Amino acid sequence: MLTTPASCHDMTDADPATGAASLCAADVARGVTRMLLRHDLTAIAEVPLDGGRRADLMAIDARGQLVIVEIKVSRADLLGDGKWQDYLAHCDRFYWAVPAGFDASPIDGEAFLPERTGLIVADRYDAAIVREARTDPLPAHVRKRCTLAFARRSARRLIAAHDPDAVQGF
Repeated sequence: MLTTPASCHDMTDADPATGAASLCAADVARGVTRMLLRHDLTAIAEVPLDGGRRADLMAIDARGQLVIVEIKVSRADLLGDGKWQDYLAHCDRFYWAVPAGFDASPIDGEAFLPERTGLIVADRYDAAIVREARTDPLPAHVRKRCTLAFARRSARRLIAAHDPDAVQGF
């Protein structure tokens, strides 16, 4: 889950060599979201998908293409993630996002489909696409279902920001 407490920047997580606080998923999501906006992609976090999965970030561009970004801040989480391929059926492009300094070498391995998936490196303030993701267009009926779900979820979140009582129970 991307919503994390203030301990995300707690110095107990600091790198002993540099003293720098390690980044949490919320930090990476912030940097990636800013970068996506510059590329005319509007993202929302924690997006439930059909099949019970939840994408860390999902974004849509001006042409209606959908992008999913899976954030990894620990090697164990990256190597232990056996569900990520389920996300491919819900997007035109898929990216991994990791914090700067993260050993992303496993993402180059065949198990992570490097010919299909992209790689983004981020900090709290920005991000860069290190490897572009291949575009695999969604079938029209899947695109429509995913786009409508994205739009409705975005609208509900906007309503909840202005009137939390309006969306309780939905």
